[in-house]
Amino acid sequence: MALTSDEIDRYARHLVLRDVGGPGQAKLKSSRVLVIGAGGLGAPLVQYLAAAGVGTIGLVDDDTVSLSNLQRQVIHGTPDIDSLKVDSAAQAILRLNPHVTAEPHAVRLTPENARELVRRYDIVADGTDNFETRYAVSDACFHERKPLVTAALGQFDGSLTTIRAHETGPDGRPNPTYRCVFPSPPPPGAIPTCAEAGVLGALAGVMGSLMAMEVVREIVGFGEGLVGRLLMVDARSMRFDIIRYGWDEGNPLNGSGSASSPTERNADPGS
Repeated sequence: MALTSDEIDRYARHLVLRDVGGPGQAKLKSSRVLVIGAGGLGAPLVQYLAAAGVGTIGLVDDDTVSLSNLQRQVIHGTPDIDSLKVDSAAQAILRLNPHVTAEPHAVRLTPENARELVRRYDIVADGTDNFETRYAVSDACFHERKPLVTAALGQFDGSLTTIRAHETGPDGRPNPTYRCVFPSPPPPGAIPTCAEAGVLGALAGVMGSLMAMEVVREIVGFGEGLVGRLLMVDARSMRFDIIRYGWDEGNPLNGSGSASSPTERNADPGS
């Protein structure tokens, strides 16, 4: 996909990067990214995806902007209070980069609508704040064969990983699913909400920016991705650590007993 003269000027700092260049920027322009959640993580994520020249950004969120959001959800401003977050984010995208198309979906993602939303896009970035949605997104990405970049925020900590569970790794084993690293959600009430516990505003910016960088790396195809690696960020000590995780053959999506497992796919139907 050719770049216009205005885009060549806009993306000049990408174009001189050997690992991005013209071919990489063309990939970004032709890509379609679905962002789940236009809040603390989604706000910086959307800004950097738009600035990077991602051609189409889908936005899924059914919430409206409130005053308490503005401490960390930097894509929204005081005049946007009571507006739908997806509309506010879409307007911000247009202001930042008119070459990017925003597709607002003012709905709550559920197991019932997740696959329909996910299948329209090339890659999904999940910045939601509840396990129910995270499992619905990750399951939909597996079934629709879409890569997933997913992050989470705590009070002073964050995590980030990439899931490509529909593919196999270099060793021929299936890549891990989200359920391999987080087999089941915590009991209700075990983890306090953001409103109850609080969150450091700038940390949301750090994690959302890291999500954007991982999405760009996945689209362009450079560096070592985070498949099978969980990046942990501790804002108290300013530490970045990596925890490696692998495929759990007991997981319900591509585990040894599932319909999507290598054994089941290769089984003789008449045996």
